[in-house]
Amino acid sequence: MQYRTGHYSVGSTAGNSDGRYENISRKIRMHILGINAFHADASAAIVRDGVLICAAEEERFNRVKHCAGVPARAVAYCLKEASIRINQVDHIAVSRDPKAHLFDKILYTLMKRPNFTSLVKDRLANALEVKDVKRTLCEALGADPGSVKARVHNIEHHRAHIASAFFVSPFPEAAVLSLDGFGDFVSTMWGVGEENRFEVQNQVEYPHSLGIVYTAVTQWLGFPKYGDEGKVMGLAPYGKPKYLQRIRKLARFAEDGRFDLDLDYFIHHTTGVSMTWEEGTPSMSNCYSPKMVELLGKPRILGGEYTEHVCDVAASLQAWLEESIFTIMVRLKGRTGRKALCLAGGVALNSCTNGKILDRTGFADVFIQPAAGDNGTSLGAAFYVWNQVLENPRGYVMEHAYTGPAYDDNAVREALVRHGMAEGTQDITVERLPEDETLRRTALAVAEGKVVGFFQGRMEFGPRALGNRSILADPRRAEMKDILNSRIKHREAFRPFAPSILEEHTGEYFERDYPSPTMLMVYKVRAEKRSGIPAVVHVDDTGRLQTVSQRTNPRYWGLIDAFRKITGVPVVLNTSFNENEPIVCTPDDALACFLKTRMDVLAMGNWYIERTAG
Repeated sequence: MQYRTGHYSVGSTAGNSDGRYENISRKIRMHILGINAFHADASAAIVRDGVLICAAEEERFNRVKHCAGVPARAVAYCLKEASIRINQVDHIAVSRDPKAHLFDKILYTLMKRPNFTSLVKDRLANALEVKDVKRTLCEALGADPGSVKARVHNIEHHRAHIASAFFVSPFPEAAVLSLDGFGDFVSTMWGVGEENRFEVQNQVEYPHSLGIVYTAVTQWLGFPKYGDEGKVMGLAPYGKPKYLQRIRKLARFAEDGRFDLDLDYFIHHTTGVSMTWEEGTPSMSNCYSPKMVELLGKPRILGGEYTEHVCDVAASLQAWLEESIFTIMVRLKGRTGRKALCLAGGVALNSCTNGKILDRTGFADVFIQPAAGDNGTSLGAAFYVWNQVLENPRGYVMEHAYTGPAYDDNAVREALVRHGMAEGTQDITVERLPEDETLRRTALAVAEGKVVGFFQGRMEFGPRALGNRSILADPRRAEMKDILNSRIKHREAFRPFAPSILEEHTGEYFERDYPSPTMLMVYKVRAEKRSGIPAVVHVDDTGRLQTVSQRTNPRYWGLIDAFRKITGVPVVLNTSFNENEPIVCTPDDALACFLKTRMDVLAMGNWYIERTAG
């Protein structure tokens, strides 16, 4: 990840080509285990002497999307990757603090929620689990709690978010901002970071939340599932922001950047937001009131038609969110005077907004780590302990998202044997090739219009597939979007597919060339290039791009460069390697997805697997 403004000297990771890190300047070996537990997108991360060793979401291992509960499998993976046992961990950092704002929680509940008995009971049970996380984790791992001497730190949710962005950023100082639904009774927090600590300047408490507004209107739009907010970004460009003035009624901003919701339009503050935080996929109850229906009209039902009115509400919601976020950011820029911004929280996954930050706020640089949502709080909690609690200096920059498990060619062969495919089948050929030939054959298959699964190196951390667990296709073919949806993805037709582009060619194809290595920015595609890559250009002429660096992912860069040499186009279509499930983690996951879909080719390491029939 390169930052070219000249304001900051970019630090570096002591990493080798496979993304593993060694801290050669320190002799100590302190291990901090960070976890996001009993909350959606449960995850784990291990930091050794201030360097991230590994990080992964539990859903990738148990195959339950957005799963909550204890991230036992993710922790087990992290311990194995770090070559330690749980009793060798020095600190356990949990990205929840049941005691945070406790008085405010009790007072609010007593004054505002007369029917709170069951809700309080559920929350207390969840808080007790968080409080006794060491015992719960040891039970899940089959370890003796008495043997684990690690000190447990409960890190407030938004402080973990901010730490996940600032402490791994390339900036020695920056404005910091966290935005999400809510966590530990807070929805928004901002301040300033310098070197190995940050100071919180202000925050917005429950029940006032930009994330809740976006979720409530997302539910009105007929997207009720946890995590459906991302669909609104794809739908919004099909409408016009005709109802922006109406949606502005939902919140009022003060001069200091704080805001209040008009709570008459919501019910989360009276009935509570009923959520399930067990091992399964979280579910969330309805957040909007009948007054919201009066404001926007009859809600779209799940599976209903995407009318002009529905599209216009989506466009208005997205425009309102951008307007609201930029209001906060502009005031934050003015108060702090910092040139760089570090952003985290679930709202930071709104890539349409992110792509406009540098144009609309006065900031010259922005950093958003790849797991900006709650999954990234495990990483943030660990670095908060290392830097802010233990007062150690910073020495790590998160330049990429490749922090999960990797599998060598022998592991792939073993998976092929388990699937009865080691020698191929009547309809499938299996070959082991040299690396250069693997990349050349894969690029040629993409250029021929084939749909290719690309499974390489370490798995990505965060919601985006970034070339190591991806499905690739030819962006020059306008029909490719429909082919992918009919054969594999089965997504709503309005949702776009993303372009991965060689970093050095970004400015040729997009109106901005600021790096977007983790697919968290949306830019306009240059007018003269749109017809050449129609499969990755959205209806508003934008693309949610990934800039691919030869230094941080030489294999994926090499594949795209091989495609460029064949076609003259330094771009491939990239979508996540899955079918209505978490992104694949293991070779067995990849083979299962390949076999149950109509994918043409699967390149796993140097194994090249291709369908020959149909």
